Parts: sequence; C-alpha cells; structure tokens
Amino acid sequence: MMRLLLDTHIFLWVVSDNKKLGRNARKILSSADEIFISAASVWEIAIKSSAGKIKADAAAMSEAIELSGFLELPVYAAHAAMIGQLPLHHNDPFDRLLLAQAMAESLKLVTVDLQLPSYGSCVLLL
Repeated sequence: MMRLLLDTHIFLWVVSDNKKLGRNARKILSSADEIFISAASVWEIAIKSSAGKIKADAAAMSEAIELSGFLELPVYAAHAAMIGQLPLHHNDPFDRLLLAQAMAESLKLVTVDLQLPSYGSCVLLL
C-alpha cells in the first residue's frame, strides 16, 4: 500500500496543475492508495501568502484538500515532539514537521527538496 504525504510545493503544483509536476510524478501520485496533506502545509501557505512570498489563498487550499480527493493530516502533539529527534540536516520548521509526520504515520513525504532525502526512506524525491 502506497501512502503519501505531499510537501507544500507539490500540493500547490497539483492543485494548480503546474507543469513542473512531470509525467513521472503524476504517475506516482495516481498510483498512490492514499494521499495526505498536512494542516502544516495550509499553515505555511497562510504565513507565506500574508508575507507576500507566494500567491495562494490558504482558505481555498484548505478546501482543495477534499476537492482533490486528498486526506487532511492534523498536526498532533506526538508529531511536534518527534521533531526534536530529527537530525539537523534541514532547518525549515515546516519541512521538519512534515518529516516528523511522515515518520510517525508511516508515510512517504513527496518532495523536490534536495536536502530532505538525507532523512532516509520516508522521503520520496521527485
């Protein structure tokens, strides 16, 4: 069973049908049994949008989770606690939370971030 957690970039690309999401990536996503979007990704979108770093509506992205057939993954205290056990290969707090969630929930974190595969088999680099 293939269960995926999309990082924020991948989620935005899927929702906007961005061409950066290539044929191979689309094939991987379409073959997944379950695809999760973390509440942390919507939080990241809200923060970066209000700071003018990206153009995306966090409320619309929240709605897009279900409309896209994805499952919402809440942030639990156990996920937050697991961040303290991660090596400091990467300093981005959102990515570190997504990594902790992927590890705790036995998901593959789908990303294009070249720093994240150093965390091991829980990361699927596109």
